[in-house]
Amino acid sequence: MEPKLSITLILVIVTALISFKAFNDPAARAQLIFHPATIKRRGEYYRFITSGFIHLDLTHLLLNMFVLWQVGEVVETMFTDFIFGQVWGRIAFIGFYLSAIAVASLPTYFQHQDQYGYSALGASGATSALIFAYITLQPWDWFIFPPLPGLILAIAYLLYSSYMDKKGSDNIGHNAHFWGAVYGLVFFLVSSWIFSPELLQYIIQNLMAGPKPPPFFN
Repeated sequence: MEPKLSITLILVIVTALISFKAFNDPAARAQLIFHPATIKRRGEYYRFITSGFIHLDLTHLLLNMFVLWQVGEVVETMFTDFIFGQVWGRIAFIGFYLSAIAVASLPTYFQHQDQYGYSALGASGATSALIFAYITLQPWDWFIFPPLPGLILAIAYLLYSSYMDKKGSDNIGHNAHFWGAVYGLVFFLVSSWIFSPELLQYIIQNLMAGPKPPPFFN
């Protein structure tokens, strides 16, 4: 029997519940947040994952969960229907999402492991990975906001994330955004190459097809 809930929807629900708990429970938030110095000192490596299930505020949560819901369903379907199969595809999707949270945080960990005042939270590294997996599949599909083809948006996103990370003028984890995006691209391409050469061929054909006209002007 087909499962009633997608893994994507389950992740949205679980993340929302844990985030709301952390909004009202500072102790729980402190226990789950990504704090490199504590990870190094106490070996609390679980924080690489749990930090992706708490958020700064409701706006931060809603933005990440909207992206997860919109893009995650498509990527999950690719995993189950074209790459890994129904059972292993769902398992692989969970592994991809959780590992994206951790991998996106690794450079930040090494950069801030001795800075006790630094901490981070949110699923942005994982949602960046999902967006880039989707763009890999449909590189010329237009996004509504900003109104750009996926490939152009991807290049602009990486350049912007790299620039803002070096500038360091805000409290946004641009470094995690950058490496989450790179991880999503690499993971999806390598998985397709190993487990579904037909899908990789489809990706190449879409890329070579070139830009499409904006659908919202038709």
